[in-house]
Amino acid sequence: MEEKKSHPIKAILYISLWVIIWGTLGSLIDYPLYKNKIYLEGSIYQYLTFTITAIISIISAKFFYKKLEL
Repeated sequence: MEEKKSHPIKAILYISLWVIIWGTLGSLIDYPLYKNKIYLEGSIYQYLTFTITAIISIISAKFFYKKLEL
């Protein structure tokens, strides 16, 4: 049985990429909601927007990590 080699640089880059994806996605959702005064900056709804996008990003990152076999 072959042992799977660990690639810490690939893992760090993968996580960094998903943090960028999460921040971009969260901001793209947040911006029109904030500009149309659906909620105020720093409100619980803004935190909720970023929390939900973070959960979606984590689930997606785990799914693709298994597919990519990094």
